[in-house]
Amino acid sequence: MKALCWQGVNELSVERVPDPELRNDQDVIVRLIAGTTCGSDLHLIGGYIPAMRAGDIIGHEFIGEVVETGRAVRRHKVGDRVVVASFIGCGRCWYCANDLWSLCDNTNTNPGIGQAMFGYESGGIFGYSHAMGGIRGSHAEYVRVPFADHGAFPVPEEVDDISALFASDSVPTGWMGADLAGVKPGDVVAVWGCGAVGQMAARAAILMGAERVISIDRIPERLAMTEPHIGSETLDYTATDIAAELRERTGGRGPDVCIEAVGMEAHSDGPMHLYDQVKQQLRLQTDRPTAVRQAIHACRKGGTVFVLGVFAGAVDKFPLGAVINKGLTVRGAQQHGQRYIPMLLDRIAKGDLTTAHLATHTMPLDAAVEGYDMFKSKSDGCVRAVFTGPGHPGRSG
Repeated sequence: MKALCWQGVNELSVERVPDPELRNDQDVIVRLIAGTTCGSDLHLIGGYIPAMRAGDIIGHEFIGEVVETGRAVRRHKVGDRVVVASFIGCGRCWYCANDLWSLCDNTNTNPGIGQAMFGYESGGIFGYSHAMGGIRGSHAEYVRVPFADHGAFPVPEEVDDISALFASDSVPTGWMGADLAGVKPGDVVAVWGCGAVGQMAARAAILMGAERVISIDRIPERLAMTEPHIGSETLDYTATDIAAELRERTGGRGPDVCIEAVGMEAHSDGPMHLYDQVKQQLRLQTDRPTAVRQAIHACRKGGTVFVLGVFAGAVDKFPLGAVINKGLTVRGAQQHGQRYIPMLLDRIAKGDLTTAHLATHTMPLDAAVEGYDMFKSKSDGCVRAVFTGPGHPGRSG
């Protein structure tokens, strides 16, 4: 089969690789219908995430058709159309039992790396380095899905392939940010980042009753789609002073909840960006926390900051004094998709959530290298590139 493989820093190629096989009774094999790029993949490609090996298949956000099932699989059969959570949960450990699926104790087969980096290992995730289990990614014609009864979800007939695709990762990640940040009716919420995750966090906040949601970015295409499709206000941080603007729009108090949905390669238009970029390139720090710093400083006293963007390790100049002296709550997580995906598919079916607009470019898997080039450079207005596989039936819902 064909798959998109990481070959080294900033080097991808579509290669012929062996087909996946069932390895455990709880596995299924799915034929790829569609997969999509993700901003966190760019961290892998750029060499910022450790423990990548040449030949690793990347990709973690996908929808597919079941073509083979293990003997212990009870909830799926051949022919089912399923969306698959990017993080893999066993369904049995303490973390899964408590809906903390991305922290599963049993799905990361390389726990020592995570223990050294973070103190504890995370759960396993498709296509995201050997620190996260070394599990084959989803940018392939066929994908093995471990613990499929817990991580693969049937797609309602009325939901089209592309809309359902984003329920794999972007939609539950964004929803989780608003949920775990405790957004409640009447809140003012600011979201840094108008990519897919940021847009979904903003939409979740609106559906949770936030009085006002303000989305922040610099990319014209992302800003242009956010207001009509999501319903939030937008700010271009290159055109205004974000801290001053947020104070102005909140009567001087600041947002109740600030959600960072940018991650470790955040940009800014100030001198701190150059400082962070140089330190990151020299590997003197692993992450650029520009948006996190701004969210912490902008948040009202006693408010909540939730970090949704992917970070790998250490950051410099973290404003801990602001956290303490303003009495902030700071949380973060990788997505607990299994907690949210069934509900979100129902909301997509009902029209509460629209996601198909995120797929600005659709192409076959053979063109995945070009797709990532467009996605990284944001050329031709690319917000997300979607790759179709041999299982794509062109279903319109």
